[in-house]
Amino acid sequence: MIIGVLKEPTPETRVSLLPEHIAILKQWNVEVFVENNAGVTAFANNEKYIDAGAAIKSRNEVLENSDIILSINALSVSDTGYKVSIILLGVYQPLFNVDLMKDLATKGLTVFSMDMLPRTTRAQSMDILSSQANIAGYKAVLTAANLFPKYFPMLMTAAGSVAPAKLLILGAGVAGLQAIATGKRLGAVVEVFDTRPAVKEEVMSLGAKFIEVDGAADASKAGGYAVEQTEDFMQRQKAKIAESVAKADIIITTAQIPGKKAPILITIQMIEAMKNGSVVIDLAAATGGNTELTKNNETVIYKGVSIVGNSALASTMPSDASKFYGKNILNFLQLMISKEGVFNLNFEDDLVKGTCVVHNGVPM
Repeated sequence: MIIGVLKEPTPETRVSLLPEHIAILKQWNVEVFVENNAGVTAFANNEKYIDAGAAIKSRNEVLENSDIILSINALSVSDTGYKVSIILLGVYQPLFNVDLMKDLATKGLTVFSMDMLPRTTRAQSMDILSSQANIAGYKAVLTAANLFPKYFPMLMTAAGSVAPAKLLILGAGVAGLQAIATGKRLGAVVEVFDTRPAVKEEVMSLGAKFIEVDGAADASKAGGYAVEQTEDFMQRQKAKIAESVAKADIIITTAQIPGKKAPILITIQMIEAMKNGSVVIDLAAATGGNTELTKNNETVIYKGVSIVGNSALASTMPSDASKFYGKNILNFLQLMISKEGVFNLNFEDDLVKGTCVVHNGVPM
C-alpha cells in the first residue's frame, strides 16, 4: 500500500504528515510518497522525509501511484490522474462544498472528510477540529494583543496605573477555552458567553466569569457546536451580549453551526458602542462570521474598531499544527490499516462510516 502526502496550496503552511509520522507508517509496511517540498513551510524539508523512509515525488506521481491521498485542504477538481480506487482523506467540508463533492463522486472516488468525524469520546484522538481549534484559540489572543494599543495586564507604575484589558469570548468550545487560559496568563479580565450551561464549570475553573442567559436549547448532542435557538432566547441573548460588548476591549468569537452560516452575535450597533482601539477576532469567518462586518481573511476597521476575520490561525503555527494533525490522521488510519499493512474498510465502525462522504462514487 502507498500513502501519498500532497503539498498544500498557498497560503496554507501546514502539511498532513511530518517525517516523525512516516516512521510509524513504515512499521505498518506502508510506503509513503511525499510531494516535492510538501513540508517546507512546516519546517520539514525533503531530506528529513527521505531520512524517515519516504520517497519524494512530483505531484502527478503521487496522485497516479498512491492508494490513499492525504491533504488538509480539499483537492481541486483540476487535479487529474487518480486511480479509480483511490481514497482521498482530508478536510473537505462537504456541507459547504456540495459541488466539489458531486464532481469527485463522478470520478468514482472514495472521500473521507475529517471534519465529519463523530465527536465522541472514542474519536478524541482523531479529532482534527479540536486539535487545530486549540491552536487557533491561543493565537487569537496573541493576535489581539499585537493589535490592541494598550497593555493586557494591570500595571501600577510611577507614571500612572493601567487597568487590565477586558476580554470577552463568545463560545466556550476548544478554541474558546484555550483563549480563556491564554488571556488569563496575559493578565486580562475574562468574560465568557456560551449557550451551553454545561460548560460553566470549565469556564470558571479557568478563572473567567460565565455570562448566563436562561432558556437555551439543549446543545448536549451537537458535538461541541452551537445549535439554533428560539427567537425569544435570541433577543435576550442579544441584550446580554450587547452589555458585555460595550465594556469589552477585545472580543474573540468562535460560534459555528454545522452546515449552516455562522450565527450573527455582534451587530453593527454593538460595534459602534465599543471603544476606539478595541479588537474583534472572528474565528468563524470562513462560514460568514459572528459579526455583521466580518470579511474572511481580511481586517475591517470600523469607527476605530478592528474586526479580524481569520479561520486559519492554526496555519500560523505550522510545525505544531502539522504535528497534531498528523497524529490525528495516524490514529484514524489505524481503523483501516492493520499494523501488518493489511487494508480493511470497515463501514460497521461508526467513525469510518461517519467520516466517509463518498464511496466509489456513491454519496454516503
